[in-house]
Amino acid sequence: MGARMRVEFAQSARDDLRDMMARYASQGVPEAGRRLAMEIIDRVRQLEMFPDSGKVVPEFDAAWLRELEHAPFRIVYRCAQGVVTIVRVWRGERLMDPGPGGNA
Repeated sequence: MGARMRVEFAQSARDDLRDMMARYASQGVPEAGRRLAMEIIDRVRQLEMFPDSGKVVPEFDAAWLRELEHAPFRIVYRCAQGVVTIVRVWRGERLMDPGPGGNA
């Protein structure tokens, strides 16, 4: 078994989770937003031991940028030098922009 990776959330992913929880709160179901955020945080724990378990993000087709699905969200992350960085937590229908100045 390989070495355990450190998992961290980039500011952009923390902002995504905060925005998601705010949306649920504005709809009158703050507990649902908190529960979903905790499920997402639990979901990424698998990356500590299995960093390549997510699929390659199809918009980029680059092995270093992967995603896990946690319906209805995409958890986008990159691996480098023993660290898995969660970069975005987006609704599944949202596409990433691979062009110049894209938002990966």
